[in-house]
Amino acid sequence: MSSKESCRSELRIAIRQLSDRGLNSASKWASEQLVGIEQDPSKFTPSNTRFQRGSSSIRRKYRTHEITATPPSGVSYVVTPVMEEDALVDTDFYLLAKSYFDCREYKRAAHVLRDQIGRKSLFLRCYALYLAGEKRKEEEMIELEGPLERQRKFGTDSPCGIFDTLNSLNLSSHWMKEFFLASVYQELRMHSESLLKYEYLLGTFGFSNYIQAQIAKVQYSLKEFDQVEAIFEELLRNDPYRVEDMDMYSNVLYSKECFSALSYLAHRVFLTDKYRPESCCIIGNYYSLKGQHEKAVVYFKRALKLNKNYLSAWTLMGHEFVEMKNTPAAVDAYRRAVDIDPCDYRAWYGLGQAYEMMGMPFYALHYFKKSVFLQPTDSRLWIAMAQCYETEQLRMLDDAIKCYKRASECNDREAIALHQLAKLHSELERPDEAAYYYKKDLERMEDEERDGPNMVEALLYLASYYKTQKRFKEAEVYCTRLLDYTGPEKETAKNLLRVMRTSQSSFPSTDVEQFPP
Repeated sequence: MSSKESCRSELRIAIRQLSDRGLNSASKWASEQLVGIEQDPSKFTPSNTRFQRGSSSIRRKYRTHEITATPPSGVSYVVTPVMEEDALVDTDFYLLAKSYFDCREYKRAAHVLRDQIGRKSLFLRCYALYLAGEKRKEEEMIELEGPLERQRKFGTDSPCGIFDTLNSLNLSSHWMKEFFLASVYQELRMHSESLLKYEYLLGTFGFSNYIQAQIAKVQYSLKEFDQVEAIFEELLRNDPYRVEDMDMYSNVLYSKECFSALSYLAHRVFLTDKYRPESCCIIGNYYSLKGQHEKAVVYFKRALKLNKNYLSAWTLMGHEFVEMKNTPAAVDAYRRAVDIDPCDYRAWYGLGQAYEMMGMPFYALHYFKKSVFLQPTDSRLWIAMAQCYETEQLRMLDDAIKCYKRASECNDREAIALHQLAKLHSELERPDEAAYYYKKDLERMEDEERDGPNMVEALLYLASYYKTQKRFKEAEVYCTRLLDYTGPEKETAKNLLRVMRTSQSSFPSTDVEQFPP
């Protein structure tokens, strides 16, 4: 990678040029990366280290190896050419047009610059015309179709096609290329590759809050919630008035049921900026965790008034309507979410759930298939699809078994897949396969120190299976464990032991009557 001083120089120039051209979000991003570059220790002063001081622990914790600021062998990075500014940079016409542009009067800005030929003036005129067209297009959609109408698009682009296009690009070796590739890998759900890119960029931008937030997003996709929580906690310590990306942090706290932490976060963003969509979404999550679903919907709707294309709010509002048993409203919310982003697997999954609640398994299966195509490593999606195959209308048990197998390979944390595999094989009269999965499920429950009806069911089946196979010693082990329970399974175990004793004279005698009733 280019030297840190070179990166600083390029970013300072970029910040000024982006700001002059009205590209405010890009200018903000470049400013954050400029501050995120690690300073030379010999030049540390209280003024230039105050913002960076708290970030080093994240950098140490989430970097898997020490990364130097030099490019890989055989790769040389180019330096961004500095654009020559116009001779009359700040002409009266440009300043007037920029003031109109900042007031969102785009056509007036473009008109003022109609005869200007300077680079900045030409760019600002084209950009103003583009934004004027976008503004008019949005107005026409509201006028012609109404604010609640929209064209539905349910297609999803194939990641393979996008990846082929990415490989065909001939990009110069510049440090911005690494940011671009990391972002694209993240969009393509290539989480490991994206994480490696961001970790590499930490070699130069070691204190960048942006990179740390992106690492948190990747870890969130990988369901590493503890690591995500740690990153966001330190981000808030370094930047206490940060609101962007905090809605994802609230989702993590919601999933972990951290009520006090979510309450504190909601109060914090409310005081910082209560009219940001992210703030409304966080407060909605807080009320949802409290079980006040009507209030949660109010805040999600408020977020959508501030930004009607705010994807998370549509999806989360759909979840709330599901909790309130208002399936038509849930379906509408989820459909709006997939209109905005057809690659949002959560919205497709929500649609599947809603149609399943309405007793329409064929529709539900269609949407579950879309969600699992977009997120094939999520065990919950495979389990939902399997349960759909199990319904009375479908009864496609072999397909359900295939889905449960995929779920068990995807780190099924709720331990549903193994038990269901055992039950389905038992129902299909495949005793060997059923015993195999019951045994695996039993081993997992023992490792996790869980007890309950599933363990009793597994012990009963395995005891009967090994008795049928005349493997009496193994059957006795499971029967003996069942004697520790107080329900009807205890009597069943006693009966099995009596039968085994009488049917096999070589079986070691066991006086079952000595066990208390």
